[in-house]
Amino acid sequence: MKKIKLGILDQSVVHTGSTAKEAIDETISTAILADALGYSRFWVSEHHNSTFIAGSAPEILMVKLASETKSIRIGSGGIMLPNHSALKVAENFRMLETLFPGRIDLGMGRAPGTDRLTSSLLNPSNDFAEESYLRQLDHLQNFFSDTAYTRDNRRILAVPQSNSVPDQWILSSSGGSSLIAAKFGLGLVVAKFINGFVTREVIDTYKENFKPSEYFPSPKAMLSIFVLCADTEGKAREMRKFMDYVFMQFEKGNFQDFATFEQIQKYVFTQEELQRIKYNSGRIISGTKEHVKKQLIDLADAFDVDEIIISTMAGNVEDRRRSFELIAEAFEL
Repeated sequence: MKKIKLGILDQSVVHTGSTAKEAIDETISTAILADALGYSRFWVSEHHNSTFIAGSAPEILMVKLASETKSIRIGSGGIMLPNHSALKVAENFRMLETLFPGRIDLGMGRAPGTDRLTSSLLNPSNDFAEESYLRQLDHLQNFFSDTAYTRDNRRILAVPQSNSVPDQWILSSSGGSSLIAAKFGLGLVVAKFINGFVTREVIDTYKENFKPSEYFPSPKAMLSIFVLCADTEGKAREMRKFMDYVFMQFEKGNFQDFATFEQIQKYVFTQEELQRIKYNSGRIISGTKEHVKKQLIDLADAFDVDEIIISTMAGNVEDRRRSFELIAEAFEL
């Protein structure tokens, strides 16, 4: 059996009855735990206009996370590039790389991480076109390699000048970005936690079309998925019901006020909701550590990857921490 690396994606979820400050504090404590347990990476996401998720500025939060940990790689999962200036992203991540050399990942996506109106307010020049996203990626490579010039041949530098640049990863849920990652010679992260129906074909396409770069001489792909692990099947079912409920709320357009964990356990799903739960089942792995380990190994084999990034939304802090601990035990991280 090949050795599988495991990373964590954290969204800084605000539990019902708690505050955004508590959510961020939980993210920090989880990063410290992940570092101690032997996880390979700890990434934080970018979301906007939702009281349920406090993680809106990964590049700022990453400074705190990297300073509180020792060896784990700290990254964005991801920076939603169309919401930003490519130059500012380059400077933010060069600063991070200067502060914490060799430990920074820049995961990037083109989804807004919010509704279209909010995205327009974040970057009024965003036209939501793929061509604009590709142009931003091209500019970013020039800024990182110090080859950016104006039309009249004036040099533009992304500062501070650092001896290294962060590892760059393209996030993909539908598969369309696999060719983009291959074209630029960047890493690929396939978001099965968003699209439960994504197949290995996405990674195969990436590998077949990959063009080596100074950052990645050979293709490197990872998979991301929701994982819920518990000491007992009963507790795993409770955690799974919470996650299923969250999915239902998101699909209804509710990103604000949720029921408590206890209320959710008493909630009775309608037949229509049960159909949607079945539809979303490919986005989640759940069970005891033996069951979860087998599913993750099977998934790594099916997609031909040696690293998986797991995301865990739970109704309380204790269940979530225990899930990460059990997975670390199962894989002897």
